Amino acid sequence: MPTLPTTTRAAIAVAIAGITASLLTGCFANPVEELVNRGVEDAIEGATGGDVSLSGKLPADFPADVPVIDGKIGLSAGAGGTEGWIIAVTSSSTDAVADAAAALEGGGFTEDTTVSGGQVGAKVYSNADYLVLIAGEGATVSYTVTPKTQ
Repeated sequence: MPTLPTTTRAAIAVAIAGITASLLTGCFANPVEELVNRGVEDAIEGATGGDVSLSGKLPADFPADVPVIDGKIGLSAGAGGTEGWIIAVTSSSTDAVADAAAALEGGGFTEDTTVSGGQVGAKVYSNADYLVLIAGEGATVSYTVTPKTQ
């Protein structure tokens, strides 16, 4: 399968992260929602072969050298390899994107570009191995992590 250029992957990631951040504004406590979430997880996992969780856990193969802020993980998905991972975290912060940016910078990542539009801000960071897009609003931030092609 051909690998998309980094700029194309970043643009796709910005769109996905923006949608994810805008959709994750509530909690998943309702039993009906839990059933729906399980069905969604199963459907996505079946279609993609990836690991999907709406129950607050990082994918098992999520890269340990990508720092993630403390908070409740509302969504996580990953196929690993060249496909990457997506997670959404809701923290007690009022600016989770700034906190996530600080954590990435503290972990050795450098900012590549900043994109913002309306209420949702987005930033792209990278190190030698990964490209990380963070996007969100208020207490919620989503991470889209893709391995760099060597």
